[in-house]
Amino acid sequence: MMDMELENIVANTVYLKAREGGGGKRKGKSKKWREMLRFPHISQTEELRRTIEKDYTSICEEQPIGQRLFQTFCETKRELSICRECLQEMKNYEEALWEDRRQMAQTVYDKYLKDRNESRLPADVTNEMIEGIEERLKAPPECDQEKLSQDLFSEIVSAITNYLSNEPFKEFLDSIYFSRFLQWKWLERQPVTKNTFRQYRVLGKGGFGEVCACQVRSSGKMYACKRLEKKRIKKRKGETMALNEKQILESVNSRFVVSLGYAYETKDALNLVLTIMNGGDLKFHIHNMGEPGFNLDRTIFYAAEITCGLADLHKLRIVYRDLKPENILLDDHGHIRISDLGLAVKIPSGEKIKGRVGTVGYMAPEVVRNERYEMSPDWWGLGCIIYEMLAGQAPFRKRKEKVKREEVDRRVKEDTEAYNDKKFSEEAKSICSMLLKKDVKERLGCRNGSCASDVKAHDFFKNINFSRLESGKPPFGNTPFDKVPFELDPHAVYAKDVLDIEQFSTVKGVTIEAKDNDFYAKFATGSVSIPWQQEICETAVYKDLNVFSPDGGPSPDLIPYDEQNNPNKKGFFTRLFGRQSCCTSDK
Repeated sequence: MMDMELENIVANTVYLKAREGGGGKRKGKSKKWREMLRFPHISQTEELRRTIEKDYTSICEEQPIGQRLFQTFCETKRELSICRECLQEMKNYEEALWEDRRQMAQTVYDKYLKDRNESRLPADVTNEMIEGIEERLKAPPECDQEKLSQDLFSEIVSAITNYLSNEPFKEFLDSIYFSRFLQWKWLERQPVTKNTFRQYRVLGKGGFGEVCACQVRSSGKMYACKRLEKKRIKKRKGETMALNEKQILESVNSRFVVSLGYAYETKDALNLVLTIMNGGDLKFHIHNMGEPGFNLDRTIFYAAEITCGLADLHKLRIVYRDLKPENILLDDHGHIRISDLGLAVKIPSGEKIKGRVGTVGYMAPEVVRNERYEMSPDWWGLGCIIYEMLAGQAPFRKRKEKVKREEVDRRVKEDTEAYNDKKFSEEAKSICSMLLKKDVKERLGCRNGSCASDVKAHDFFKNINFSRLESGKPPFGNTPFDKVPFELDPHAVYAKDVLDIEQFSTVKGVTIEAKDNDFYAKFATGSVSIPWQQEICETAVYKDLNVFSPDGGPSPDLIPYDEQNNPNKKGFFTRLFGRQSCCTSDK
């Protein structure tokens, strides 16, 4: 018994030390991390230069490293730097609390729009656009909510973005900054193996294998590794389900949905390396942390973040289909993410699907009746979760109630949920009853083709600022949403003891054959671009490695070999850098 307890203590201690950065200056990085992430010489990226999609939105807005390098490029030219600064301040306005908008809007107008000659904005920003802003700013304060809406600067943002995506972007593609971007992309595309990571304690079980904590050796970033045993997948004919989950995960980039960082294979398993969520799931917090359920503020906050996650999935035509508390995970900072996308499916535009999938008691009536649907089951699931967070039990099945599946299905189709006035405010009752409408056409989020905006507009969320919530920047609304409502203990492990996690039995009678390798090749695709770049930036790897020569010119790995051997020869990069130096002088 003592040995078992000691094993658990050791596993937790090592895991917590890794979470905290290992206690050294390297913050969890390997001693050889710089060698692991050494830039290739620019000559090794020529194939990438020819084949990479040269799309402004993808490179300069969506990819974190591309965004930073384009920013650095713009700083070499005064007029481009002003454009980027203006866009950032307009974005800050969009994310501002309502009471701060007038002052911020006036500041942006005075700084960039009032005197066009001084601000040097491009001709794409027309006088008509600026006059429209002037008119809206002249309106009395009582009209602010209508006149100073989030879209106040949307036309100008589009105009500046359109300008940057043309000639400036072409110049960027010819610069040392794009060459450096290619070096990062080359590193991003290097093979991923088990040696890329350190493995730590088991955190739980997935459908096809264990889930354990892991750490990237080169950056120190912690993840959760979901192991899918090859023989278990084959025995259960789970190839389609496993590949579907992987492909959906890598297509979603949302701070409210678990991200896929890497996908790789070992001899015995396929591995999904996912966002680590150290805070446990909502089911644990609802039922195992004192009195069942949460207070109203905590419920509103989590429900708002779940709504944002569903909105991000639905924009991609992905219906989740398994919304329940145990699939909502908490991170170190008290935010939630939707996890376990094994039952999620992408619906072709204009179509509906059938499928009686989900968890008993949380499936929507149309799913139980095996009818066709689009996104409606997810809004029903949100209603179930809000109800359970407040009541401490699901709306159609009590905690640990022994009841047949058929009876639960009958309740879902026929019964009306009951509300305790002590636990449910009027707004809470309203949103739950509207989300739990049996008729899809009457359900919140589904009425007349409506979607997440319909849910966000409900009075239940009146104190939430969704723009700030989506940006991850507090305050997230009016008090008490100036911060997260519940902070986790950084020294706690919200997982079962290692020895309490039931082990999988050995799979017998299954042989891995050569033809299975086609499936494994589709699965084991290595790093996922945006999460990998976020990791590089968050762990300060980008800051430490993204350096040029002391005078701001190209570092040796960015200079072609023939120019290095003949310094008098003015080749492409020398001429280019000369142009950039000239541009820099007018800053």
